[in-house]
Amino acid sequence: MKLNTLYPKRPRGYIILMVMVMCAASLVILAGVLSYTFTTSNLNMRSNQLALCQNAAEAATEKAYAKLAYDFEANGGLQAVSNNIANNSYRQLVPGTNESSFFGQFHFYDPAAPSGSNDFVYVGYLTNYSGPLPTQYTNDYASSNSIIYRIVSNASMPNSYASSVVGTAQEDVLLALVPINTYAIFYNGELEFSDCATMVISGRTHSNADICTGAGSSASLTFNGAVTCSSVIQSPGRGGLTYSYNQNTTYNAGSSTDVVSVGISIPMANTHSIIQVQSPSVVSPTSIAGQTMEYYEAQVVLLVSNSPSASAGTNPAVYLSLQTSYNQTIPANDPSPYCFLITNATTALLQTNLNQWNSSSNITQNTISLPFLTLTNTFTDQREHQTNMYVTQIDVGGYADWALTNSVLTNKMVPSFGNYPLILYVADARNVGTNKLSVVRLAKAARLPYNNNIGFSVATQNPLYIWGDYNITTNRSAPFHYSRAVGSTTNGFTIPSALMADAITILSSNWNDSLSAGAYTSRSAANTTLNAAIIAGNIPSTGTSATTFSGGVHNLTRLLEDWSSSTLTYNTSIVCLYTSQMATNQFQMPGAYYNPPTRLWGFDPTFYNPAREPPGIPTALVPIRFNWLQPPPGSITTGIN
Repeated sequence: MKLNTLYPKRPRGYIILMVMVMCAASLVILAGVLSYTFTTSNLNMRSNQLALCQNAAEAATEKAYAKLAYDFEANGGLQAVSNNIANNSYRQLVPGTNESSFFGQFHFYDPAAPSGSNDFVYVGYLTNYSGPLPTQYTNDYASSNSIIYRIVSNASMPNSYASSVVGTAQEDVLLALVPINTYAIFYNGELEFSDCATMVISGRTHSNADICTGAGSSASLTFNGAVTCSSVIQSPGRGGLTYSYNQNTTYNAGSSTDVVSVGISIPMANTHSIIQVQSPSVVSPTSIAGQTMEYYEAQVVLLVSNSPSASAGTNPAVYLSLQTSYNQTIPANDPSPYCFLITNATTALLQTNLNQWNSSSNITQNTISLPFLTLTNTFTDQREHQTNMYVTQIDVGGYADWALTNSVLTNKMVPSFGNYPLILYVADARNVGTNKLSVVRLAKAARLPYNNNIGFSVATQNPLYIWGDYNITTNRSAPFHYSRAVGSTTNGFTIPSALMADAITILSSNWNDSLSAGAYTSRSAANTTLNAAIIAGNIPSTGTSATTFSGGVHNLTRLLEDWSSSTLTYNTSIVCLYTSQMATNQFQMPGAYYNPPTRLWGFDPTFYNPAREPPGIPTALVPIRFNWLQPPPGSITTGIN
């Protein structure tokens, strides 16, 4: 039997169709891959270009910051910065081809300027600031009148594929005015711990030069705060002694060398001017430098001079000015100070002042007494080889009572308006034309003028002597509470205080003027406490021998007694800004005119509290990168709440 097999027809058209579909799908996939690759490549190019533009913008902000920080620290302070912003000096500080050909491909512009403004960066005032500093500045704060400036740069590459890509950088810069008493120890020159007794330093230590370590053989030097200097830390021979490197020295918070010098609002080569009598025709009270001068900052200015004429008598003349701040201006800018000139100033006349002259242009009172002032004392300073010195002596307790009760002063400085005599400036110029030394001495200063607990400071261009305990109680009557021990200033019985002078000598309560010319062993000291920040000058070391030594930081405050059985306690901040210009004799090792005490030294921790800033204390100039971000192009307000 014959069978017929049926075969289906081959789907030739279907196969072709399937191939075409597959080819089309492949083309679509290929197109997608090519598109993705192109897009990714384009995005990568734009991303790379954005990174370049952002780097360029950041370079522009850093260039402006560098100049702004330099001007702030070393070229005029806030005034210089303000002037340069006003004349657009910083706006032009963009990177150029003179620095690198790389920057030739970028267009920099100020986002606050009209479109098309080329090669500018925005630098402008943002806000005033007072308060804590960033965490790397432990416990530090910026005082009032510190300023934050904003720097913003936009950068693009106009000749590139992605010319519309803009890189941005924004930097907020805090020009911080940091009270110098927040340093435990601050020296504008060489800082020497050579041959020091045991010291434990709890706060920051800084020198604008080098630091010399080398504690005595049985002593130790311990830094519990950061240590910085603008040169090196070394241990050279001093006082005829030699030391191994960092002998008996421990750094518990690290140390840094070759750091940027820290300045204040006047040239650091002329820092003695902050305690000198000033002339408004030379330095204006309203200038940035003028506002750092204690003579201008003081509410009470007391000047002692020789008699102006034979007809005025043979006794000294006393000039007194009472001045206060109006609308937050400096007291020296007071349009109507109360001024007095007392000629032939005998002790009796100072008690009653029945014969005084008043400036007709600015005085309304007819009488004023100065019962706290004595001009007839004298004594010998054996370090200075001075006998029969001119002495302006202030009974500080008496001055405190006078400040509370004298109607002339309280009429000028009304406590209910928040006006207090916070700074007393004293100068004695009776030594003009002689080889004698004129000095200022503070006596009976255990209690200072309270001034609503705002503080009280004394400044003088003369050598200053502190006779007895200083600032150990706030009580005017029993029961009395005292702050005598290291760290005791936290008990609330001291007020913020600073002493600023050409040189500072501490005399114990046992001091007797009649014994000052005799052997130092006849002058046995008593235990003494000083609670105040100290700003004083020294006579720097000029060699390694015993006769060329400054005495070191432990002898910045001078001594003239036999302290070998006594204790000297400090709650303080030690600042040396200048070389002494009046008390200029070199330090001598113990056994010449003094024997050293047991020194109990401590940094006053209350100085970390802004409310405990002593009146008139200078401020260190510290530029800080406060905030940084990348704002949208064209914005200078990003991050402002």
